[in-house]
Amino acid sequence: MDVFALTRALVDIESITNNEERVGLHIRDWLRALAKRYGGHVETMDVEPRRFNLFAQFGDRVDVTLSTHLDTVPPFMASREDETRIWGRGACDAKGIIAAMLHSIEALLEEGVRNFGLLLLVGEERNSAGAYCAAKNPRGSRFVINGEPTGNTLALGSKGALRYEVVASGKMAHSAYPELGDSAIHKLVDALARVRSIALPVDPLLGASTLNIGTIHGGRAPNVIADEARAEILIRLVGDSTATKRSLAAAVAGLAELREVIEIPALRLNPFDGLPTSVVAFTTDIPALGGQWGEPFLIGPGSIHVAHTNEEHVEKTELTEAVQIYIRMVKELCKRASK
Repeated sequence: MDVFALTRALVDIESITNNEERVGLHIRDWLRALAKRYGGHVETMDVEPRRFNLFAQFGDRVDVTLSTHLDTVPPFMASREDETRIWGRGACDAKGIIAAMLHSIEALLEEGVRNFGLLLLVGEERNSAGAYCAAKNPRGSRFVINGEPTGNTLALGSKGALRYEVVASGKMAHSAYPELGDSAIHKLVDALARVRSIALPVDPLLGASTLNIGTIHGGRAPNVIADEARAEILIRLVGDSTATKRSLAAAVAGLAELREVIEIPALRLNPFDGLPTSVVAFTTDIPALGGQWGEPFLIGPGSIHVAHTNEEHVEKTELTEAVQIYIRMVKELCKRASK
C-alpha cells in the first residue's frame, strides 16, 4: 500500500501509551515480509509485559538507525482523509512518520542500500520507557534519525522537560467550622500561585522556559475541609535545571511537597547539509537513548501545533517529501560512517 494508505492503516490501530502491542505486531509482520524479500533481521525488545520495542536490521552492521515511537496520546480517533491531508490520532505523531520510514526502507532496499536499521519505541508520550530500554541494548549504530513532527525541517535544538507532582496535606473538618481543619486545597492553590510567579530561564537558541499546570485533584466533598490535594506540573527546560529546581522548592516550602517524576534535558543538535532548520519546544526520546544509538538528528513530517489535538493531521505532500528526506539522509550517513 502507498504511504497514505499505510498511514491510515496505522492510525486505525489504537495504540495509546501502554497499549502498543497490536500496532507493534502489525508492523513486525510488515517488516518480516521485507526481511524475507531482501534479507534482514527483525526482533522485539521486551520492555514490560505485552509491551515491546521493534528493531529491524538490514545488512551486516547498523551504521544508521531510523527511529520514532509507536504510542499515541488519548483519545483514539480513527483516520479520514481529504485531497490534501490525512486526519486522526497519530497522523503526524507519529503514525505518518512510521509510514514514511517504512516506505523509505523499502526504497533503500530496492536500491541495494544496506547497513541501516529501524527502531520503533513504546512509551514516548509518557516516560520514554522504550527508549530507556533501547539504551541498554545498543546495536552499534553511528547515527540515529529520530522522527517527530517538525514540518520536515531539521531541528537544531529541542527543549527538555521537568515534571513534578505537587502534593499538599491537611486535616479534614466540617466546612462550617474551618478552624478545626487544615485545607490541603488552599495550601495547594497558594503553592501553585507561588510557582507561577517564578522567573524562568531564557536561552538564545531555545527561547523561554515555560510552565504548565496540567492536572489538579483533591478534596472529598464541598462541605468537607480537604485533607489531600495534588497537581501535576511540567516545565519546558532550556538549559541546566539547578536554579529552576531551587526556585520551585522555595515556592512550595511550608505548603506542599515536590515529587519529581522525570527530567529530560534540553538538546542542541547538528545541522545536515541542504535541509532547512528549526528549533522545537517539545521533548523527544533522544535524551533517553543517551547517545547509545549514535549521533542524533531530529526531523519528520507534520506540525506539532496540531499533534495531541482533535485536529491532528498531516499534509500528504509532507509525507511523500519525508520518504525522500529519509532516503537521502540514510544514504549520506551510511557513506559518512564508512569513511
